[in-house]
Amino acid sequence: QVQLVESGGGLVQAGESLRLSCAASGRFFSINAMTWYRQVPGKQRELVATVSSGGNTKYTESVKGRFTLSRDNAKNTVFLQMNSLKPEDTAVYYCNVQFDRYQWGDEYNAWGQGTQVTVSS
Repeated sequence: QVQLVESGGGLVQAGESLRLSCAASGRFFSINAMTWYRQVPGKQRELVATVSSGGNTKYTESVKGRFTLSRDNAKNTVFLQMNSLKPEDTAVYYCNVQFDRYQWGDEYNAWGQGTQVTVSS
């Protein structure tokens, strides 16, 4: 099983920055993709950014040029640097990790508990 601990959310003004982190721990063979999602009440959860085990990143269009995703494989941690924040970035941000429990077998998902990001105008 994998446990995810998220940190870094908070209340900021528009234009400011926040850095989210998500650390994975537990029993697993490997961590594969690490992804940040966000959700606002009444809307579907949205993929914000994802990074593969090889370091390839993808971003949703609305955050390109403002958010940077990185990972530290030695610490099984993913970071989301969020710059030039806008009120529309306000949401609960969730970390998701895909992992292999064993060298051979199925891939599993784990979710963090969510961290609130609020951007005031």
